[in-house]
Order: sequence, then C-alpha cells, then structure tokens
Amino acid sequence: MRKYLKYFFFMVVFLVHLFLFAFVHYVTPHYEITRVTGVEVKRVDKDGPITKSNPADGPTRDVYYIYTQKPDDTGVMVYRNEDTRWGFPFYFKFGSADLQAKAQSFAVEHKLVQMKYYGWRLVLFDEFRNATSITEVTSDDTPSLPILSYILYAILLLTFFFCIQFIRGWFDSEN
Repeated sequence: MRKYLKYFFFMVVFLVHLFLFAFVHYVTPHYEITRVTGVEVKRVDKDGPITKSNPADGPTRDVYYIYTQKPDDTGVMVYRNEDTRWGFPFYFKFGSADLQAKAQSFAVEHKLVQMKYYGWRLVLFDEFRNATSITEVTSDDTPSLPILSYILYAILLLTFFFCIQFIRGWFDSEN
C-alpha cells in the first residue's frame, strides 16, 4: 500500500508541475518573426463573432485580428489583438487600435516583423494568440528569447526535483 501511495504522490506532484508549466507557457511572452499579410476587425459578443447565425445577445466589443505568414514557408498564423487592460495576464495593454494601425502599415509595405504575443492558437476552441507588440526586423535578425519563461521553467524544474526527492525520502525513511 505504501508503494502505491508513494506513486500517487509522485503523480500528483507531476500533474501540478505540468499544469504550472502550461500556465507559464500561456502567460509569458513569446516572439516570432513573420510577415503581416492583412488585418481585420470583428464585432464579437460572449459567443464569438456576430453573424446572421450568431446575433448579438449581450454586450459587444471590437476584436482586432492580424493575419501573418512565415517568411520561409507557407505557414500562416492569425493573432488576436485585444487590450488586456487591468485584467489577467497583466500586460496592461491599452493600445490595440494603435497596434492594429502599425500592423496595417507593415502589411502594405510587406515588411518582416517580430510579433510579441502570449497565449495559444487552439483551432478546436477558436482560441488565438494575443499580440502585444510588433516591431520591424530584417531577415538577418533572430527572434528575441523569452528569458522570463526560461527562468520560470528552471525554477519549476528545481521545485519538481525537490518535491520528488522529498517524497522519496519521506517514504524510504519509514522502512
């Protein structure tokens, strides 16, 4: 029974750390070099974009979208460009309209840009990455590194290791 309890605690620690890794990956900024191909504004409510099949049934808001294509292949990505304001994650982003105008000018000029974003693109749930900034780059530039993510991953690996060692020591010392 002790062996199963030990493995149960290992599994709990593993699942908690897996959740924390996913959380860190979602909320910390990432960078990608891409080319803006277009922009769009959609009126949405709590159910998604407003269409004939989905009429507005509550408060609505504008959500900006930035369409991009990787410079070396045909891979495309759609970014949501929405203010975070005072909400979580705390990017305090208020200028999504300005960012949209900047993206539009990059689309017209066909320039390479570095997109800073957080979040995931989940097609199944119609979830988009949220762009937080966009800057012009050259073809020789490499994307910035998400240093904060690396630091938090290292801390999580250390806590995972120490939790596993603690559980092993706790169960092995009682024999």
